[in-house]
Amino acid sequence: MSFAAVLIDAHGVVDGATFAGQVDALTEQLAVCPGRVVALLADNGIDWLVADRAIRGAGRIALPLPTFFTDAQCRHALDAAGAPVLLTDDPSRAARLGWSADTKSSHGLSMWTRRTEPVVVVPPMTTKITFTSGTTGQPKGVCLTAAQLSAVTGSLVQVARELGIRRHLCMLPLAVLLENVAGADVALALDGECVVLPLADVGLHGSSSFDVRAALAALHLWQPDSVILLPQMLTALVAAAEAGAAVPRSLKLVAVGGARVSPDLITRARALGFPACEGYGLSEAGSVVALNRPDDAPGAVGRVLPHLRAEIAADGEILLHGSRLAGYLGAAAPADGPLHTGDIGCVDARGCLHVTGRIKHQIITGFGRNVAPEWPEAELLAAPAVAQAVVFGEGRPGLCAVIVARGEVTDEGLAAVVRAANDRLPDYARIIHWLRADAPFSALNRQATDNGRVRREPIFRAYGDRLGAMYEAPPEAHFPFTAETFPDVVS
Repeated sequence: MSFAAVLIDAHGVVDGATFAGQVDALTEQLAVCPGRVVALLADNGIDWLVADRAIRGAGRIALPLPTFFTDAQCRHALDAAGAPVLLTDDPSRAARLGWSADTKSSHGLSMWTRRTEPVVVVPPMTTKITFTSGTTGQPKGVCLTAAQLSAVTGSLVQVARELGIRRHLCMLPLAVLLENVAGADVALALDGECVVLPLADVGLHGSSSFDVRAALAALHLWQPDSVILLPQMLTALVAAAEAGAAVPRSLKLVAVGGARVSPDLITRARALGFPACEGYGLSEAGSVVALNRPDDAPGAVGRVLPHLRAEIAADGEILLHGSRLAGYLGAAAPADGPLHTGDIGCVDARGCLHVTGRIKHQIITGFGRNVAPEWPEAELLAAPAVAQAVVFGEGRPGLCAVIVARGEVTDEGLAAVVRAANDRLPDYARIIHWLRADAPFSALNRQATDNGRVRREPIFRAYGDRLGAMYEAPPEAHFPFTAETFPDVVS
């Protein structure tokens, strides 16, 4: 980043020279602080970006914590990383977490310390520790290197330049690696403009509540060239546009990641004027691995970034060459060789990567067909009427689903959503049975993690008997064959 960059937040505009001065001032403070790890727990804003760069400048290890983490998750991450210093904009929460010695460090952040520093061995070369909730909700610390993060940023800068991107609006938490690296870092490396407002100002509350009116207002006000969205955020924006809301015309790239995206949703978004492009990444790779361009056909997750090479193993797993993480907290150093993603996929004739699911979630139907549940789930979630959906069907003649409706939707309305999704799926991946969930999947009922990821096993325990009963119907209920189905064998 040079002095040409411009940053904008709720407090106003900061030029590159002023920003650099703020970074230097905080770097001096952090240089005399105890320990190696500095935690950062704050809402989006310029102060967050100042702290992130000052931590690096002081030769310390950054530990960004999403504000939607529970106190228990924050304590786990802080103790696992052995962080003796905390920068935050929420003094009451710092005190609740057991920190003390409040010292003002910037107009929006304060510095807190704790008396004892847990003895933790952090892998060598670690620059940043990112915690992911995973499917169990227990955060796991992924340790990343400066070289790894710089390589991701460098590759994405090339893409941004190709598309003429100058202004980026952050719509995801900066504590999430995707927005931190692919959003803010890229905008600043371009010497462009980075608009980094409090999350409520762009419509995001917690990990999974989205105010589409606030989001559209921010898009129209700030006229960004690029944004990064989660699939459900794009679903809400598309539904609003289809209902008559105006689409901002400044956008050159709407990158969508975090979960599988239905090609139908991408097509609808583009038809409305949202240049939506699915991408793919994972924390262990430093964020983005592959990204489509606005003129790429929907369906793939795009071309692998230049600093990486994808290989497809014999069992279909995507292996990545060229990205070496430092390791995990509390675990042995990673083995030499490619990075095992745990994702199943393929590379098409155009060189684009397709991700079809996770190895551990793969369903094998009663007819021996392999189906990643994320595939039909993405088709269901493309409908505005569906808030959450989980698909099962191991050993069964077809798939079944548990669906959480969004708002007041009748059973007939949900049935129409299922039929529309099935029209876009091959016969072996279609949903032949479904039921409406008793309540949303949440951390309270242990059917989702704190950051909103569904937990399949608890959901199946709650609904498995009812789903199983649906399969007890006569065979013709599942397979409505007629004489026309097999003309050669029916007399």
